[in-house]
Amino acid sequence: MTLPRPRTRIQRKNITAILEAALEVFSQYGFRGATLDQIAQASGLSKPNLLYYFPSKEAIHAALLAQLLDTWLDPLRALDPAGDPRQELLAYVRRKLEMSRDFPRESRLFANEILQGAPRIMDAIEGELKPLVDEKAAVIRGWSAAGKIADVHPYHLIFSIWALTQHYADFDVQVRAVLGEEGADPFPEAERYLDMLFTKLLAV
Repeated sequence: MTLPRPRTRIQRKNITAILEAALEVFSQYGFRGATLDQIAQASGLSKPNLLYYFPSKEAIHAALLAQLLDTWLDPLRALDPAGDPRQELLAYVRRKLEMSRDFPRESRLFANEILQGAPRIMDAIEGELKPLVDEKAAVIRGWSAAGKIADVHPYHLIFSIWALTQHYADFDVQVRAVLGEEGADPFPEAERYLDMLFTKLLAV
């Protein structure tokens, strides 16, 4: 068996440039609206050069989604069943809000894929995301049953956390427009608000 040759520094640099450009284009135009010409132009490479690394728009999109899902699952993976329940859940809220602040394009890329019915990521949702959510929902249910947090529906609690944190990335333009000058950096106040909201929600 012949092992693949390791990529050169230039190849790694070009792949990084393509994926960075594709993230910008896909997050702005969605999968259907994005074109290889747009990605090539944004990456500073010719279209034939781009196709040397990725045979299609679908291949680039799949590579981005694979990276994204793993990053997206990390905050939930960090929820520690042995930790203090309220502190663990509040920390999860903060981690998700930080991701919206630090990775807004990735959030919009994921949202666009979901809005289209998740045709290119459904296998990963069913194979990776759902088992992880099931596992953490069981932990939350156990905390509720033990009287350590309020009796909350674990799945809808997780959905609420997603909705209330990812909103700041997916609807960034709207958030900043409505807040006006205060919207220059909405995240410090958003963190204080969400901390207060979930502290009250989880209180026994």
